[in-house]
Amino acid sequence: MPHYHTLGSIPHKRHTQFRQPDGTLYSEQLFSTEGFSNDYSLLYHCNPPTQIIRTEAQISVAPVVAEEKMLQHRSFNGFRIAPAKDWLESRKAVLVNNDCHIVLAAPQESMKGYFYKNTDADEMIFVHEGSGVLHTMYGDLDFGYGDYLVIPRGTIYQISFAGADNRLFIVESFSPIRFPKRYVSKNGQLLEHAPFCERDIRVPKDLKTINEKGDFLIRAKKKGMLYGLHYGHHPFDVVGWDGCCYPYAFSIHDFEPITGRVHQPPPVHQTFEANNFVVCSFCPRLFDYHPDAIPAPYNHSNIDSDEVLYYVDGDFMSRKHVTRGMITLHPAGIPHGPHPGAVEKSIGAKETKELAVMVDTFHPLQLTTAALEIEDKGYVMSWAE
Repeated sequence: MPHYHTLGSIPHKRHTQFRQPDGTLYSEQLFSTEGFSNDYSLLYHCNPPTQIIRTEAQISVAPVVAEEKMLQHRSFNGFRIAPAKDWLESRKAVLVNNDCHIVLAAPQESMKGYFYKNTDADEMIFVHEGSGVLHTMYGDLDFGYGDYLVIPRGTIYQISFAGADNRLFIVESFSPIRFPKRYVSKNGQLLEHAPFCERDIRVPKDLKTINEKGDFLIRAKKKGMLYGLHYGHHPFDVVGWDGCCYPYAFSIHDFEPITGRVHQPPPVHQTFEANNFVVCSFCPRLFDYHPDAIPAPYNHSNIDSDEVLYYVDGDFMSRKHVTRGMITLHPAGIPHGPHPGAVEKSIGAKETKELAVMVDTFHPLQLTTAALEIEDKGYVMSWAE
């Protein structure tokens, strides 16, 4: 998880009196993961963060599952997800299970008139196209092409986009998103052999305390339902905070690939983990340097996991007809590997410029109606000579 950070004004001791200039107490809020047993932050509000003044009727935003069970390689054209002006309307879940939802979004406008809070899931937003600012109660995070934005569940946020052309690959995780255990010391520091370090993690900045009364709408998602909660004070009325639970950004371009004399297995590309799934980053890198090395990945059987690969940019020597935003799903139970001719063609190649995000889930994924609408038929036969 992120390292300890503090921003703004906080008292010397936690859970002690901390007063505003007029003598009233600031309102302390504990923001924690997994109850009181894991990472947390303490935030200090000008007003209690509990003052709901009215509510709206809830609406269902649960994904509609079209196929619960299947054993077939599938491919989807992610850029066929239609753009939508509104942030929430733009989000389309395509692959889902009880551990995570994989979502595509093409929002055209900044969030207006409301804030958003996912109460069920941490969110990992990969920015394929577009740029802007993530506004939160912790401060602001600038983002652009290639950034992962990791947002702990329960974080209230707004997003301002710099333009109308935005493409996002989102993973909603129903357990905390963490750095891989093998890259973290007993004290929580990223170790020397990790492919990134704390210097690469961008934390919130420019904390702006907005102490305003009014009617502020927070759209909160819980168990597939969207609730409209109106609060009497601006949710970003925080004067300071400290801790280890907060949103952060990490650029895929700062991931340092691990290479070897022969082809390295996918776990060397791991970037994040959660319960029952991992996220990997495939980045430009030198190929294997054994004189007889075969750079193309070997055929492998997915015995324990469904493999989802989201193609970002570059030339993928192991696949035919790869396009930006393409998604492949290789389910557990049948092997997959390079397309015909790709192995021989790869011999002698010195490097790859590919850029992709992979999600391996250890429980099967289900296809939604949104996925079927963007499916490329016939992919399962693409290994035929």
